[in-house]
Amino acid sequence: MKVAGFDIGGANTDLAIVEYENGEIKDIQTVFEYLPMWSQNERLGNVLYDLIEKICPVDEIDAVGISMTAELVDAFETKAQGVLDIATTCEKLFDCPVAYIGTGKVLSLAELIANPIEVAAANWIATSHIVAEIEKDCIFVDTGSTTTDIIPIKDGKECAKGRTDFERSATGELVYTGTLRTNLTSFVDSIPLNGETYRVASELFAITADVYNVLDLIDDEDYVCATCDGAGKSKEESARRISRVVCADLDILSMDDIKEMADYIHKEQVKQIASGLKEVSDREGLDKVIVTGLGKDILCAEAAKLLGLDVKSMGDFYSDDECTVAPAIGTAIMMKNYLD
Repeated sequence: MKVAGFDIGGANTDLAIVEYENGEIKDIQTVFEYLPMWSQNERLGNVLYDLIEKICPVDEIDAVGISMTAELVDAFETKAQGVLDIATTCEKLFDCPVAYIGTGKVLSLAELIANPIEVAAANWIATSHIVAEIEKDCIFVDTGSTTTDIIPIKDGKECAKGRTDFERSATGELVYTGTLRTNLTSFVDSIPLNGETYRVASELFAITADVYNVLDLIDDEDYVCATCDGAGKSKEESARRISRVVCADLDILSMDDIKEMADYIHKEQVKQIASGLKEVSDREGLDKVIVTGLGKDILCAEAAKLLGLDVKSMGDFYSDDECTVAPAIGTAIMMKNYLD
């Protein structure tokens, strides 16, 4: 039996195909594609189909589970509209059983139509399903390309205080910062350099992918999102974009200057995530952290260490590729359990 789990994000659509034999997981294969849903949402059906075909023929898939966060993109007037639009695409595409991850349970199409907000940005539920198998009492921190989920788990069950993104943004459980797509000036007001402090230009000149590219903390294939200036993704091009954040260029700043700036920006983003993690840790009385996602080592683990918390990586149990698409794997597993 093969179950496909999709995590349909605003920028990336992730797929995990989990193959079962005698009720046990035999194999997990993953793939993803950059799909900016705010401008190319009409491509979703083709992308979903093509992603499966990269692993196996679509007709080999026995069921499809869907989690999503793409309903928030501004191509949709409301989140409910986004959920329904995405679900409609999925229902038209697949002939096998399809269901949707909600904050309370897995939903059928009829249940989704009755309460679409239950499905909005519920992919963290799928991740918690996996993490709870690793550690029954912990906080999992998942930093992807765009956002960071900080979810408490007690007695093997998630116990997040907020259920929606709106609610979780007030509880420390959602920090809207990520490894690739985050505007540097969203969390940095000024940057110290060569004994001076420079206020930043509040423009979309550079993103976190540029910082981690310059610092050699991501690989070339990790930089999947578009660049701010439409130029390439070499270290020099990333450095040029970072220089503009302080109204400079590479005639003014050296590569050593850029690396010093990048190191400072990295530390500030770690502090940003640590702030949310501390709120959740203090409130829930939990001091064990499981990290996952693209930023598990360079951001999540660093934030936990900054707070003196005990850190364990999902990478000890799953491959780096699997950690990057953990919600998709969790979605597939939850879909299989839903069918059982």
